Amino acid sequence: MSEYIIMVDGKLNTYSKYEDIPERFDHVIKFEPDIIPGPHTEEEHEELETYNNKLQDLMKRELK
Repeated sequence: MSEYIIMVDGKLNTYSKYEDIPERFDHVIKFEPDIIPGPHTEEEHEELETYNNKLQDLMKRELK
């Protein structure tokens, strides 16, 4: 299961869905998307390739 720990207004909040993370927040504390064990299908490879972009996007949304 995915786990994202995000600091919002000085408090740590845990999310299991990337889509639930607020648009603005203080800091990304933990970014742990669900990694499906291999071997992977082409669709799974495409999903895995999005993780770096998602982390970069979250880092741009940090307020501090």
